[in-house]
Amino acid sequence: MTSLAPAARTDAVTSTAPDLSFLLDHTSHVLRTKMAAGLAEVGMTARMHCVLVKALEEERTQIQIAEIGDMDKTTMVVTVDALEKAGLAERRPSATDRRARIIAVTDAGAEMAKRTQQIVDRVHADAIGALPEEMRPVLLEALELLTRGHLATPEESPAGARRARQA
Repeated sequence: MTSLAPAARTDAVTSTAPDLSFLLDHTSHVLRTKMAAGLAEVGMTARMHCVLVKALEEERTQIQIAEIGDMDKTTMVVTVDALEKAGLAERRPSATDRRARIIAVTDAGAEMAKRTQQIVDRVHADAIGALPEEMRPVLLEALELLTRGHLATPEESPAGARRARQA
């Protein structure tokens, strides 16, 4: 009787470095799912949270907040529409540029932003809290150094690398 199991390949490629792409992508994905689950408990999304928080920081246009939150125009419009429908934000003319529309957060939206920030903070604290205490600042510092240094700017790619959306 012959075996149908494939024979082990002798020309398999062996990595000489940890699979950083997998490690960062997997942890980022799981963190986003935990964030989405937490925010869903109060009827919000990470994008909605981002818009409220960034609009509360200072007067910003829809385009400015979309850039900060890495949202395309369509996604931003849908997100602001949902916030308006929920009574959490509204589009208003800018005080400095009559052609521009800003996102103004309502009182209810400001309260929701406080609630969602608590959820975001809890999810982040739970994630970092899974590490031994002495490793927490090391991980955060290393990630900060990468995002400000070697991994600060994406490379142009003819195939186009898909970027995960951020909160």
